[in-house]
Amino acid sequence: MDSMSRAGNSATRVLVAYVALALTWGSSFFFIKIAVAGLTPQQLVLGRLVLGAVTLNLILLLTGRRWPRDPRLIGHLAVVAFLLCVLPLLLFAWAGRHIPSGLSSIYNATTPLMTMAIGLALLPAERLTALRSLGILIGAVGIVVVLAPWALLADLGELSGTGLPQLACLVGTASYGLAFTHLRKHVSGRHQHDAATIAAVQVALAAAMMLLVAPFTAVTPVSLTTPIVLSVVVLGVLASGIAYIWNTFIVEHWGATPASTVTYVSPLVGVALGIAVLGEDITWNQPVGALVVVFGILLSQGLLSRRAEHAEQLARK
Repeated sequence: MDSMSRAGNSATRVLVAYVALALTWGSSFFFIKIAVAGLTPQQLVLGRLVLGAVTLNLILLLTGRRWPRDPRLIGHLAVVAFLLCVLPLLLFAWAGRHIPSGLSSIYNATTPLMTMAIGLALLPAERLTALRSLGILIGAVGIVVVLAPWALLADLGELSGTGLPQLACLVGTASYGLAFTHLRKHVSGRHQHDAATIAAVQVALAAAMMLLVAPFTAVTPVSLTTPIVLSVVVLGVLASGIAYIWNTFIVEHWGATPASTVTYVSPLVGVALGIAVLGEDITWNQPVGALVVVFGILLSQGLLSRRAEHAEQLARK
């Protein structure tokens, strides 16, 4: 297999991981809304992180992988665990009790912009090209079209008094941006461990942080129903477990800011769930905006230009 074929296979694996991550994290707001009906935010985050840690470390055990022994690497992963798992999950779970899940997804979609701003300040080697910047901005326009802010104007009265939960969402996306940047700067490409190992350590450390404070924060009575239990399982095993393998893999291959554009696709998943599960109607702006988002992501990754170059090379042969 030549180098071009290997590069093509690698690019395909990253793209598949990207789509899987978007589907998993995109559906998380739907499941969070169900789970917080019977659990506090602290209980929900504790449950999903413990399940995620068990899932990932079971994968390590079954595949013969070992935890890293470098204390500096574990220290950096502890920082990522707090910034990527503990803090934003708590903030979004708390906000989910006070604002619509769709609004949470709107704020979640600001993650690439937060990551871009933080990355420009902390990652000089990852300066954005004009093409990447244009692609990310086009993606932002697409997500605005999908979410139709003009339709939200009629609901402004219902959203009054929710300033603090909305601010919590913004702090959460800023935390994601810091986590992506720290992962890229101090972890990616600086060790011999694969994405599964890094994700397992990261989520286990996050679960340990939540377990330490659980006796003080997660002792209130719970109300468990089948939908709530299933939601926690999905959020734990997939969204806080396997999804972090995909996330680490994408950051290693694409970089911090491009990887964070997965949050552009996530609200599209929320729209699809609304149509399929809640019987919501689809409007013209949703498919149009989705196409704009996909175009922006392809442009930011240079996939369109590479395809054009490949087609030109084939035409010359």
